[in-house]
Amino acid sequence: MPTPITKKGFEALQAELVRLRKVERPKVIEAIAEARAHGDLSENAEYDAAKERQGFIESRISELEGKIADARIVEITGRTSETIVFGATVLVVEQESQSKKQYTLVGQDEADMKFNKISV
Repeated sequence: MPTPITKKGFEALQAELVRLRKVERPKVIEAIAEARAHGDLSENAEYDAAKERQGFIESRISELEGKIADARIVEITGRTSETIVFGATVLVVEQESQSKKQYTLVGQDEADMKFNKISV
């Protein structure tokens, strides 16, 4: 089932995938080779840490590949609607204090409360 995502969110996933493949993966391979050169692997904390990092990187690469394959970019620029839909920016007014907060509805991989982006 396709997962909705904004173009900006899709590009962020792609950028992370490229960084992991071209920067982080080669770095960890180099760190493993360097740790192996230090000898006994059974008590080599550097080797264990590098292998653990490699596992994380490979897992994240696989996860990103799946997310990118399942992504459906939803164009949100210049779109207006009377209903709340994906990509909409909404203003929420707290009735008692009249405090206002603005949120943008995005895909689950883009949600970030620091930037007032919430998942649909």
